[in-house]
Amino acid sequence: MADTPIGADAPVAVIAGSGTLPVEVIEAAQARGLPVFIVAIKGEADEALKAHDPLWLDWGQIGKLISSLKAAGVRDIVLIGGISRRPSFKSIVGDTGTMMRLPRIIRTLARGDDGLLQGVIRLFEAEGFRIIGAHEIAPALLAPPGALGVRTPDESHLRDIALGVRAARRLGALDIGQGAVVVNGRVVAVEAAEGTDGMLRRCAELRAAGRIKWTGRAGVLVKCVKPQQDLRVDLPSIGARTVELAAQAGLAGIAVDAGRVLAAGRAALVSKADAAGLFVTGIAADDFANIGDAADD
Repeated sequence: MADTPIGADAPVAVIAGSGTLPVEVIEAAQARGLPVFIVAIKGEADEALKAHDPLWLDWGQIGKLISSLKAAGVRDIVLIGGISRRPSFKSIVGDTGTMMRLPRIIRTLARGDDGLLQGVIRLFEAEGFRIIGAHEIAPALLAPPGALGVRTPDESHLRDIALGVRAARRLGALDIGQGAVVVNGRVVAVEAAEGTDGMLRRCAELRAAGRIKWTGRAGVLVKCVKPQQDLRVDLPSIGARTVELAAQAGLAGIAVDAGRVLAAGRAALVSKADAAGLFVTGIAADDFANIGDAADD
C-alpha cells in the first residue's frame, strides 16, 4: 500500500478539527479530482464544514469512525485542524468499537503530544489505513521561501529570527511547542500548552503591564517544526488570526520554516500583514539554526 498513489480507486478521508485548514485541504483535494470522505469532530470542527456534508462524530465514537471509514473504502487519511483540548478518559467511553480498542486508546492518551500523535497514527495503521500529510494533498498551503507580503525583515529582525529558531528548536526537542517570540535579541515568550495564539496574547499583556518594553514595532514570532516531528501530522500553521495577534503584541513580523509550515487563508493573511505593517517570511530554518550554533563556538 505504501506505493499506491493517493486517491487511486479509493476516497481520501479528511478528519477535521478546528480552523480553516480542513476546508482548504478538502477543496484542494476536490480540485484535483480526488474523492473525499469527510469526518468532523464535534466541538472542534468549524461550522463552515457543514457545506461539505461531513460525518459528525464525538470522541467516544472511534468504533463508528473506523467502521465508517472501512465502509466508504477509505485507504488514506489526513488529520488536519486544531484540537482545543485533549479528550478525557470519560469522553472516549462510547460505542462498542471504542470499547474493543480501549486499552490501546488509553495508552495513547497517556503520552505527551508527540507520543499521542504517534499513537493515533499507529491506531489507524493497525486498522489498515495510511496516514498522509495535508501538504501531500494541498502542497500550495505550505509557506514558500521569502516574503509573503510587501515587507521584508531587516538585519536586526534576521538576528532575532536566528535566536528564535534556536529557541523554537530546543523547545520542540522537549515536545513543548513550536514557536518563540524574540525582541531585540531577547527571547520574551515560548509556546507551551496554550498554543501560539495564547502565547501572543500573553506577550501583549506583558507589554501592556510594562514587563517587556520596546518602542514601535520590533521583534518576531518564529514557528518551526520540531526536530523529531512526523511531517504527516501536526505541522505548524499560521493564519490571519496569527497576524492580528502578532500586531496587537507590537511585533514587527513573523518568520516560518518554509515548506514545513502551513499558511492558512493565504490571501487574508497577506492582506492583514500588509495593512498592519508586518512582514511574513518563509525561511530556511536549518540555515538560521547553523548561524546560531556557530555563534556559540
